[in-house]
Amino acid sequence: MPSDHDPPLARRALAAAATASVLLLAACAAEPRPASTALSDTVADRLEAPWSVAFHEGVALVSERDSARILELGDDDQREVGTIEGVAHGGEGGLLGIAVHEGELFTYFTAEGENRVERREISGDAGALELGPAVTVIDGIPSARTHNGGRIAFGPDGMLYVTAGDAGDRDSAQDPDALSGKILRLAPDGAVPDDNPFDDSPVWSLGHRNPQGIAWDADGTMYASEFGQDTWDELNVIEPGGNYGWPEVEGIAEDDDFIDPVQQWEPNAASPSGIAVVGADLLIANLRGERLRIVPLDGLSSSTELVRGELGRLRDVVAAPDGVVWVVTNNTDGRGSPQDGDDRIVRIEID
Repeated sequence: MPSDHDPPLARRALAAAATASVLLLAACAAEPRPASTALSDTVADRLEAPWSVAFHEGVALVSERDSARILELGDDDQREVGTIEGVAHGGEGGLLGIAVHEGELFTYFTAEGENRVERREISGDAGALELGPAVTVIDGIPSARTHNGGRIAFGPDGMLYVTAGDAGDRDSAQDPDALSGKILRLAPDGAVPDDNPFDDSPVWSLGHRNPQGIAWDADGTMYASEFGQDTWDELNVIEPGGNYGWPEVEGIAEDDDFIDPVQQWEPNAASPSGIAVVGADLLIANLRGERLRIVPLDGLSSSTELVRGELGRLRDVVAAPDGVVWVVTNNTDGRGSPQDGDDRIVRIEID
């Protein structure tokens, strides 16, 4: 099965052929901004495959995929808040996305035979945070060595959104009764909201291969980044009940049965993971593409680029409480080339 981050020659050949026959969006030809003007200072370093960042009362919490640790970042140090029990790391699985909501930490992780989301009360003050007992929010999400999705976030409606990859079962992405290949929507306690598009189902949208980023703009529009396979990685605008085509189509297909992405990229320039809305822009962290892509919300078919190749693989991008942008590198995840100090979280200057 092709990897999300290191496609075989056949995949590259398909991408090249598609480039000749499909009109690329302006983003594919955009000139990157000079990377040297974007780097600021390091927030944290020597992390072990960090995956996600969330904030509790202004304090940054970080998940590490393989160690299953939750770290608390101080002004000049980092400490372990706790280790999430039951994590079974391997391949792309492990402790993945985290989110904070009303004093609780929500965690998405790969366990034996499944992915699941749990929540724990956060107690204590900065520098001495603690986690309470785990309460399951949702379990039984299919897992595999690849395509686990894993991003979680609370929308402007107060609901929990969860990205679930197809876990290698392509056809399940089109099955509304399967949890894989979907974006899910739940109440914080795990209940299914009455206004979900499918009766008694947590499914919010379907036809996804491996979505790993979700964010909302000020108007409440939802965006998601997604790893493609043979041809295109995608940026999608998510609609309730929308079908985004996988595995029937990939990229812009102009098929009335599916919703096309608003932007697409060849995988060697992308492999998009975490995304964030900052002001009037959507920011996208790219793994294989090793760049931060900036998409203006008033022009979703164009983009510019920052720190291309300067930091290596980028797993996540977040806006800190003071409005400064943080990016999370992933050079120690088994596919990168770690440098001294990796992995790290770095502040980025955005004009």
